[in-house]
Amino acid sequence: MNARDTKIRNVGPKSAAWLRQVGVRTTEDLARIGPVEAFLKVKRAGFRPSLNLLYSMAGALADCHWAELPEERKQELLITLDAAESANPIRTRWEKQKAASDSAVPAGAHADEGEAVVDTLFDSPDGEGAGGLGGADRDLSRFE
Repeated sequence: MNARDTKIRNVGPKSAAWLRQVGVRTTEDLARIGPVEAFLKVKRAGFRPSLNLLYSMAGALADCHWAELPEERKQELLITLDAAESANPIRTRWEKQKAASDSAVPAGAHADEGEAVVDTLFDSPDGEGAGGLGGADRDLSRFE
């Protein structure tokens, strides 16, 4: 394998590390996946690439510096990227966590009751539940 196979033209060390994390290590990998899909893989991995990475990868495949990439090609890449993102939107990790928590059924929830009951490691306000004092001792503090 020669140097051209291992280092992707126009891609600096930080971007190269991002690409390695998503399985794009060589120009051949990039050619197989394509610059738009490689860019989306980097974004989906949680990194925040600029469009310069997209242009850099396209330039590498065209064997030119990314700044020499024709404006028409850049516009084509943006249209393709927009369509791909619309078809499969990228959500932030916070959006993913919120969606997961919204769709999850809380532990100890009863589907037939109007209100969900959640088992916790903490005392409930009325002294019932995990670790609760309950009964006649409910008015006493643990620290008294």
